[in-house]
Amino acid sequence: MLYLSIFLELLGGYLLLFVVVKLLGKTQISQISPFDFISALVMGELVGSAIYDPEAGFGMIVTGVLIWGALIYLTELVTQKSRKLRFTLEGRPAVIINKGKLDWKEMKRNHLDLDQLQQLLRSKDIFALKDVEYAILENNGAVSVLRKSEADQATCGDLNIQGKERILPYTVISDGVVLKDNLQNAGVSQEWLQHQLKTKGYDRLEEISYAEYEPGDDLYIQTY
Repeated sequence: MLYLSIFLELLGGYLLLFVVVKLLGKTQISQISPFDFISALVMGELVGSAIYDPEAGFGMIVTGVLIWGALIYLTELVTQKSRKLRFTLEGRPAVIINKGKLDWKEMKRNHLDLDQLQQLLRSKDIFALKDVEYAILENNGAVSVLRKSEADQATCGDLNIQGKERILPYTVISDGVVLKDNLQNAGVSQEWLQHQLKTKGYDRLEEISYAEYEPGDDLYIQTY
């Protein structure tokens, strides 16, 4: 009898959640905002907790899900009408690279570090920070990128020419710290790096937020 009761409550909760989600809209997982994510977790927890609570019947599950679904629906309705509330609840996109320059204030405000940014850029097939003109951190945590014009050219196949071998750039300085392993993999020494920095007018590592080196190319530097 207990198993039958759990089965019926699970089935009812499943059907109820299905209906509520359908009524709330078809927001894709890749487009979901932090508020939407938390709302979905809470709704699922309402059903899960009620099912295994011996004092909670199916009526309490229905009541909890309907109230929470109504609150989410009202929130979505209000955010569609009010731009200020939309920015408060859903946030707003942040320009983290502006004209090729890292915006550290926006990076810190969004709790984004260099390693996370590089991972987001690699997901867009961008392996060198120097190729980015603008990067926008969207509300769902994804990044939208506009390449620099010189990095967004016709392919070798379009021009019918033989392309040169591509080499991954190495991050040699991150947050003011020299990454010795990457220097070794790039085939250069720390003395070489210090000489390059002095040549470019940088005397202190602490003022450099990021530097990358692609063998055969110039050292690319970003400061705080």
